[in-house]
Amino acid sequence: MSNPVKLSVLDQTPVIDGYRVVDAVAATVELAQLADDLGYTRYWCAEHHGLHAVANPAPEVMIARLAAATRRIRVGSGGVMLPYYSAFKVAEQFRMLEALFPGRIDLGVGRAPGGDMATARAVAAGRFDSDVFPQQVADLAMLLSGRLPPDHYAANVVLQPQIQTQPELWMLGSSDFGGALAAEVGIRFAFAHFISPRYGDAVARMYREQFKPGHDTAPYNAVALFVICADDAATAADLAAAVDLRRVQMAFGINAPIPTVAQGRAQRYGERELAIIEDQRPRSLIGTPEQVVGRMLELKELFAADEIIVLTVAASYAARLRSYQLLAEAFELS
Repeated sequence: MSNPVKLSVLDQTPVIDGYRVVDAVAATVELAQLADDLGYTRYWCAEHHGLHAVANPAPEVMIARLAAATRRIRVGSGGVMLPYYSAFKVAEQFRMLEALFPGRIDLGVGRAPGGDMATARAVAAGRFDSDVFPQQVADLAMLLSGRLPPDHYAANVVLQPQIQTQPELWMLGSSDFGGALAAEVGIRFAFAHFISPRYGDAVARMYREQFKPGHDTAPYNAVALFVICADDAATAADLAAAVDLRRVQMAFGINAPIPTVAQGRAQRYGERELAIIEDQRPRSLIGTPEQVVGRMLELKELFAADEIIVLTVAASYAARLRSYQLLAEAFELS
């Protein structure tokens, strides 16, 4: 392409029906190594709890494994669910990762629980409070930049490890709340189109217009898309059927592994389920390279995005690898 596009990976470590969690973790390492070889910019791990379909409750642990298994790609969180934790502790964790892998670590944060509220309360020792999130983000930015006011609770504490470089700090969001907070604090922003496919471009525009230089000097935003790219239309249709079944399961609160192609083909739906599928279709881009690449570029332009982050949850690990290969070829990554 005449104007190179930055492509990155968001990985939820999906557990496909019939596979073990250890298989899902191994597939994450394999995909990270492939993304490194193909020329993707960064590889992010998502945090979830209590779900049979995804298997990474500790992105900071996975990041260490993936960074050690790759050579040049940036590795980070997409993201750490900050209300569970101390901002100081998260800052030290990611500075430790940065000390191990200088210039390669991203710290993306979000405020969602990454699971149901009963699980959230268990993770948070009885109380999950997302109201503290804005202050936590501000604290994190000040801790990483070393610009703490004299009266801050950590002003006279040594933040470890003492290093020269810092992880990149990102806000992850699917609403105007995250965009506005990222603009106020002055950090990078990634909008989750795969969660909220409508009106996200307005949030991205607001972020850029309202950005105040702070932790970073200029706005930088990404759009995160759910994409499955297949060699042919028939394969894409099979993979889409499994995605449709997964969306229905999520709508009905069914806590199950990722469906297979066979399960997607066999499933029959009533009117209510078909309405859910139709409503959820805008969250996904599924098809051949000719079908998905143009739409990806349209969304990049609509969001005025500096890069595209691709989430692929397919009905087989081989199909997921192939999807990222096809996108790398189509976008001429190097």
